[in-house]
Amino acid sequence: MKRFERLDRIRRMDPVADAPEIYRLSAAFEFPWDYARALELALYRTYAVPSIGRLLADTAELTERSQRRYDDTALLLDAVMEHGFAAREGRTAIRRINQMHRSYDISDDDMRYVLSTFVVMPRRWIDTYGWRRLSRHEIVATTEYYRTLGRHMGIPDIPETFEEFEDLLDSYEREHFAWDQRSRQVSDATLDLMTSWYPRPLAPLLRTATLALLDEPLRRAFRYEAPSATATSLVRRAVKIRGRLVRLLPPRRAPHFARQNWEIKSYPNGYRTAELGTHPVPGTGGCPVRQVKLTDAVD
Repeated sequence: MKRFERLDRIRRMDPVADAPEIYRLSAAFEFPWDYARALELALYRTYAVPSIGRLLADTAELTERSQRRYDDTALLLDAVMEHGFAAREGRTAIRRINQMHRSYDISDDDMRYVLSTFVVMPRRWIDTYGWRRLSRHEIVATTEYYRTLGRHMGIPDIPETFEEFEDLLDSYEREHFAWDQRSRQVSDATLDLMTSWYPRPLAPLLRTATLALLDEPLRRAFRYEAPSATATSLVRRAVKIRGRLVRLLPPRRAPHFARQNWEIKSYPNGYRTAELGTHPVPGTGGCPVRQVKLTDAVD
């Protein structure tokens, strides 16, 4: 297989009707490492919205059980991508996601914003650091894929195009990004988790490298001091060079899914999708009941 042969295949497909397959080809074959990093950043930046960050702090899941919550989130989202919306594993993953969300009082606006990060951040990351830019077919397919996921999650008034998702994300962050001590706790715990994957002496360097990849509004919301201009330039240049090197490699012949990532550490003996995630009891332990709508996700 030649380097751009899979892209040629994608361009011959219908970006709406074939959206799940195009997204799978892009995320599991063309850019598995980039999608993993972009979706990490997508979820991370939502903490800077105080209503989201405070809720996550109140559950203590991301501050006290960071590794398992990271693993569960990645595995649940990836199960839908790997198996599809209609398959048993995909439906089970969506059911688990909805069971967790329904246990909390999460606004529709926050849900739409989180969904927008899944659409927008991978394109921005890959266009900056990937071995090639995303094609229009991939952008449209990714948008349609997450529109479908959003409908299964019962999110109302979902944007229709990538550009509408991008406008939503940018305007929501301008309006809602703000300092909050509880949000900062969740952010610190997440940075500590990411540095824990590597030898301890590297932790300060890795923390600086991670902060160098964040945009200024996000750093400002958490009140992190910006790394030096030299450090920021070096880190971003290094990630771009990695993309150029990947371009020289043979194309991937087998898909790579989140369960294969070495950062996933909680389930050395395997797992069942139905048992992933939290099992909060609505109305207890700081878990306010979310009003379940008739439009909420299908099983």
